[in-house]
Amino acid sequence: MDRLEMRTISKEFGGIAALRQASFSAGGGEVHALMGENGAGKSTMMKILAGAYDHEGGEILIDGIAASIQSPQDAIRKGVSVIYQELSLARHLSVAENILIESFGQTVFVNRRAMNKRAAELLADMGFPDIDPMQEVGDLPIAYQQVVEICKALSRDCSILVLDEPTAVLTTHETAKLFDLVRRLRARGVCVIYISHRLDEIFALCDRVTVLKDGATVGTWETAGLDADRLTSLMIGRDLSDFFPVRDATLGDVALEVRGLNAGPQVQGVSFAVRRGEVLGIGGLVGAGRTETLRAIFGADPVQGGEVQLHGQPVTLRSPGAAVRAGIGLLPEDRKHQGVLLNMPIRVNAVLTPVNPHRGPLGLIRDWAERAQTETLRRELRLKAASIDAEAGTLSGGNQQKVALMKWLVSGCDVLLLDEPTRGVDVGAKVEIYRVINDLAAKGAAIVMVSSEMLELIGMCDRILVMRGGQVTGEVSGPAMTEANIIELAMGAANVH
Repeated sequence: MDRLEMRTISKEFGGIAALRQASFSAGGGEVHALMGENGAGKSTMMKILAGAYDHEGGEILIDGIAASIQSPQDAIRKGVSVIYQELSLARHLSVAENILIESFGQTVFVNRRAMNKRAAELLADMGFPDIDPMQEVGDLPIAYQQVVEICKALSRDCSILVLDEPTAVLTTHETAKLFDLVRRLRARGVCVIYISHRLDEIFALCDRVTVLKDGATVGTWETAGLDADRLTSLMIGRDLSDFFPVRDATLGDVALEVRGLNAGPQVQGVSFAVRRGEVLGIGGLVGAGRTETLRAIFGADPVQGGEVQLHGQPVTLRSPGAAVRAGIGLLPEDRKHQGVLLNMPIRVNAVLTPVNPHRGPLGLIRDWAERAQTETLRRELRLKAASIDAEAGTLSGGNQQKVALMKWLVSGCDVLLLDEPTRGVDVGAKVEIYRVINDLAAKGAAIVMVSSEMLELIGMCDRILVMRGGQVTGEVSGPAMTEANIIELAMGAANVH
């Protein structure tokens, strides 16, 4: 018998079907992947399970018994816990307080010694005896905060645990520890539902995979019977042969040149040039200085030395506003906090730059022109939204990224700095973002793209610079653009072929 069954679940938002009789089931002692493009219905399905959303049709069964889940409290009482990307911990409270406040905080006087002792036992049982139960959660590394969140769930006798993009901000070492914990939970009979866009994690950890597309269930497969190409094709509904669209851009004059740029310890003597129509990649390990380099060029961080030239002329960019007015745009790594205003409509986000072509001589916005261009961009970017008046926060991650791109298309920047443009974006949305990048290059834009995915750099870029310790350690192009060469340069090796 399956631990969890969700049968023919339907859900609409504003007349748009988010789920269309979608079904899903997972057993105890199983790690089950829930896969699909952004907007496929994964998060909606899990929020219904968590009691955050109601549903218009279908039923939920837990251990074969129909379960009425009307609120998050209902879900918790029935053994369901969901760990979202944005952790719901009280950062100013201790580890023990976060884990056990519900059970120990019901009386006037809290037995802190007993609470700390019980928290230490739970953490040790999970394989993390080094986490101090008396330490403030906000002082812990993000990976350990995630462990505290899971420990809190297990303290409630959780039998169904949902992990939503759990490794999005974890290092390789932290991810390995999380995997060990998930395997330990599987051995204890917990039903783990795992949502991730990282295919390598799915094949390393999960027993079965259920794929959703456009709100409906495509099917369920044993992970051992799939490979990455097949799974990706199931999610996006097409072959991978066009995953990286063919580029046909003509390179023009040098648009941006950076000479000996210094900006703190992570940007030391960085030099490069990028031409019109070119996509220049920047690779390297975490902390290599890639993001800091883009921020310094964009005027977001102070520059201590060096020179930036635009179209052959030196420029001094002391602020992002100055950079935008000069024709430079930056798509930041953190779209939720720096790329879009989640509580504002799409049409407002689309023009949030110092350069608004729809502003009249008296500073008034020509609303009809603004709406018309935003509608055109919505179609060109294949943005999935009910209307341009929808709040950006209601969109999936991939569609939020498209909204973040919109304002640079509106402002007409001819130099674009893209920092991890497809992070947290599903494979289908990646293909569409790649198409936009290629279109911009074909129109003469000069593009600098930072990415931690080496295959993405190899598939999209004309050349790749590799950084290490704030410096450029080398450049590869043509047949030399291989994963091995990028890794060697990122690690400081010189034997690049």
